[in-house]
Amino acid sequence: MRRGLSLRELALFAVLGTLCFLGKVVMAPLPNLEPVSLFVMLFSVTFGWKALYPIYTYVLLECVVYPVHLWSVCYLYVWLVLAAASIALRACRTPLVWALVSGAFGLLFGALCAPVYAFTGGWAYGLAWWISGIPFDLLHGAGNFVIALVLFSPLQKLLDRLYGSLGRRP
Repeated sequence: MRRGLSLRELALFAVLGTLCFLGKVVMAPLPNLEPVSLFVMLFSVTFGWKALYPIYTYVLLECVVYPVHLWSVCYLYVWLVLAAASIALRACRTPLVWALVSGAFGLLFGALCAPVYAFTGGWAYGLAWWISGIPFDLLHGAGNFVIALVLFSPLQKLLDRLYGSLGRRP
């Protein structure tokens, strides 16, 4: 059994990572509303651990286009946390469950990033950074919930078909 990526998979993952980045750019005018969490969950459910390819393509694009800062360090692990949770729940096909997972991730996003800020500026700084961001985390959680509730099922079916067309099983 071959474990490497086929050329078609490589192309698909590059396109999906880029679409994830472009989706965030298009939604940037909306405060903390983004499709990235949905894409990370979809990639993880569809591709398993190979989801790390499009996920980190997205992260690489973020770091190339925007100045590298503390959030860049957070991006190295927060998406991995969501991917691992999604892989663990991979068999679930209920949109409400995915909306709850996505909403919870949005609510916890600031808490997941706070350790980096605490490490660089001290615990008080990390705590203050997290608390000051709670209103944005609330918006992030609510937005993630709605986006996942509406789009998870149709996009999951589309990704299954795309991946199946490459001769891979979802």
